[in-house]
Amino acid sequence: MSILLFLLFGLIVGALARLIVPGREPGGWVISIVLGVAGSFMGGFLGRALGFYREGEAAGFFMSLLGAVILCAIYHAVTRRSRA
Repeated sequence: MSILLFLLFGLIVGALARLIVPGREPGGWVISIVLGVAGSFMGGFLGRALGFYREGEAAGFFMSLLGAVILCAIYHAVTRRSRA
């Protein structure tokens, strides 16, 4: 059950990141979920590196969203270059 909640959280964070980052995203909802889940991990890593979270503590919503936005921007930059 916790895996389903984690994927749902990833979908929500990924969808919000898609709305925040301008431009058309070539991927579908699966890419949004992947970016949201990976952004959550990245946000947790950044939060621990900056001292916001202790080791083993999950990332908060803001840091997860920040990580997903960063990954979404990187994804946009990579896919734009490959199409050009």
